[in-house]
Amino acid sequence: MSRDEKSLQGAIQAISDEFAIAGDFIEGSEIDSGHINTTYVAVYEQTCGTRSRYILQRINEYVFKDPLQVMRNVESVTRHINWKVLRMKQDLGGQTLNIYPARGGRSFAYGEGGGVWRCYNFIENCHTYDVVENTRQAYQAAKAFGSFQDLVSDMPLDAVIETIPDFHHTPKRYARLMEVVQADPKGRLASVEAEVTFIKEREELCDLLVDLADKGELPVRVTHNDTKLNNVMMDADTDEAVCVIDLDTVMPGLSLYDFGDLVRTATSPAEEDEKDLSKIEMRMPMFEALAEGYLDGCDCLTPLEIEHLVTGGKLMTLEVGIRFLTDYLEGDHYFKTEYDDHNLVRARSQFRLLECIEEKEEEMKKFINRVAKSKH
Repeated sequence: MSRDEKSLQGAIQAISDEFAIAGDFIEGSEIDSGHINTTYVAVYEQTCGTRSRYILQRINEYVFKDPLQVMRNVESVTRHINWKVLRMKQDLGGQTLNIYPARGGRSFAYGEGGGVWRCYNFIENCHTYDVVENTRQAYQAAKAFGSFQDLVSDMPLDAVIETIPDFHHTPKRYARLMEVVQADPKGRLASVEAEVTFIKEREELCDLLVDLADKGELPVRVTHNDTKLNNVMMDADTDEAVCVIDLDTVMPGLSLYDFGDLVRTATSPAEEDEKDLSKIEMRMPMFEALAEGYLDGCDCLTPLEIEHLVTGGKLMTLEVGIRFLTDYLEGDHYFKTEYDDHNLVRARSQFRLLECIEEKEEEMKKFINRVAKSKH
């Protein structure tokens, strides 16, 4: 074992020993998944010889300014979900990850080198997908997020706080872009006049859902806010959704943001930074699977929420495109880039996807209506 490997093993054992894990530490490894948090897997052996794995994760304090509040949110949500599942199904498994307590009873521990760490159970025989491969996966992911929304639908909003302020406040994202357009700090505006015009033509869309929420017509709920496919654990044998993970962004929001981001990330076969815009499309079979899954999993939606599910897909696609374009004009400070106009390529791909959604909007709405009516 090399010196670096010994150092890694020592670091993993040191932090895992801060938690109430039974047995003896055997080995550990790092999960390099590209997520914002540092993640390890620790293997422990019990006296009977059984080995179990545990997830150890440090919260990224640069993204989450108050890691302890993130943990309070996660703890509130997991406790609420497990209580409901136990009450309704007499079964604690399969709905959310469980937090292992640190020594002393807290839900977190401080690492030797600083930082806030938490420990989760490792769900065996499961994996995640980064790209939707078929409609079954789309249905299962959407049903999992819909079920998650349904399980937390009766949580009081003051049970969680906003860990990233204005995360999906599209009017503020739009206003920020207009400020950057006016300043043009990197002299890039001349190359994006068409994109800025495209966004200005959709300013009304930016305001629509926030205005409805401000009027009390759309309910503000506890929501997940990061509904990517790889945030759903799938059974390795059946591809059936097991549980939703990555609860760090759980906070007050709109259900339409969650469904909308599923539409944005799962309906096009192209990568988010696809340069060939002809490869971008809104696949109706994928959308239909998402809609059926989400509505099958979530019974709490109001008629107005159901009416605006497609709006959520349009809005989230526009919002992410606005964020990419803003970062491009500011000099690429927020999103990691691999070449000079990477963020511009990303923005253009989002805007093309939005056009595709707009082209099929009426067909999408009709399908939603059919599914919703069939459930009543």
